[in-house]
Amino acid sequence: LKSHHCTSFALLRSKVAAMEGLEALKISEDKKKYIFESLNPILEEMVAECIHKMPKDPVPFILDWLEKKKAAEEDKQLTPEEKERLTKENDELVLKVNKLKGQVQEAAKMASEAAVAEQEEEEEDDEDDEPPPGWERDMDNRARTSVSAEAYGEWNAKKAFVPPVIPKTDDQKDRLKMCLTKSFLFAELEANDLNIVIGAMKEVQAKENERIINQGDNGDFLFVIESGTLDCLIKLPDSSEEKCVKKCETGDVFGELALLYNCPRAASVEAKEGCVLWQLDRDTFNHIVKEAAEKKRQRYDNFLAKVPLLSSMDAYERSQLADAVKVEHFQEGDKIIIEGEPGDKFYIIEDGSAIATKGGTEVMKYTAGDYFGELALINNKPRAATVTAKGEARLLSIDSRSFKRLINVNELMAKSSKYE
Repeated sequence: LKSHHCTSFALLRSKVAAMEGLEALKISEDKKKYIFESLNPILEEMVAECIHKMPKDPVPFILDWLEKKKAAEEDKQLTPEEKERLTKENDELVLKVNKLKGQVQEAAKMASEAAVAEQEEEEEDDEDDEPPPGWERDMDNRARTSVSAEAYGEWNAKKAFVPPVIPKTDDQKDRLKMCLTKSFLFAELEANDLNIVIGAMKEVQAKENERIINQGDNGDFLFVIESGTLDCLIKLPDSSEEKCVKKCETGDVFGELALLYNCPRAASVEAKEGCVLWQLDRDTFNHIVKEAAEKKRQRYDNFLAKVPLLSSMDAYERSQLADAVKVEHFQEGDKIIIEGEPGDKFYIIEDGSAIATKGGTEVMKYTAGDYFGELALINNKPRAATVTAKGEARLLSIDSRSFKRLINVNELMAKSSKYE
């Protein structure tokens, strides 16, 4: 008790001394009041905590103490409902982070295994390769750089890419061209490149229940579907059974991931009926198609990741959606969709803005990242409103079939009351 009285007396005396010191300072009364009422209580509490803990380095301790105090003050202002919501959001973030960590670890493992396999293959190739005949001839009369360039130039030179040309009838070429122009990977190719790809592709007839590719195998080909339906199957690490994750149909591409990322097959694909497929080899894909496909996928994957509706998609699902989108440009006053007409596309605004009107009355404004056109596709009904571009606008469109196959329709339905 005596100690408590002494401490209280000491604090009182220090406050009196502080007030006297403040009075001596040539500053305004507002600043004196701010120091005494706002700063002093925090400083006294902080100093008392420092003296109690006596940290070796007080600076990090003080910073940490201030951060914790700020968090505690903010917590006091939250309602129980807000605290519960934040706790739930935090738990969800932890789950997402753990999921991403697992995916990164798996990707790193696959990349490491692929690198080891490639290195072993290169070592085997090195053992078998022999320098070109005559490399050991006496070349004393030549410059040293010439010895290196000429003696080993033939040995080290990379072969120029020569695409395979598989004979086709005019009917096959026409069918294949029509099929490729519907596919995201080939739709943007220039005419010359498209002709090279058509020449290199091989027609494959698949029978019902035939396994085209197997999960975990190395991949040297991709396939474009001209006709028929196939199941995409994945076997999870903790299960012995395969799960069908999507159906592949006319115009779809499968097997491209192994070529894009030089990794084992991510899934198995099995024909559900007789199918006509077109097979493209790795070399032609890498030289003609890969760069354009990677640029498109990266650009639109980054954008789609910022769209709230698609935030629950994982990276693979979002990449599939990025592959399916098409770019459409509109000018001021252009009608993007018209009330009462049938709908066959879903739109996301990449850049610009638009407005929705119903019966001539404005009901909604859209900016980058907003989407519309889903109601007609979900309910199989005519367009519920007219959407008009305000200024120049760049939109991403997704056709009805890809929309229903790739996007979580249930989540959209929960948000589809905006015109009602």
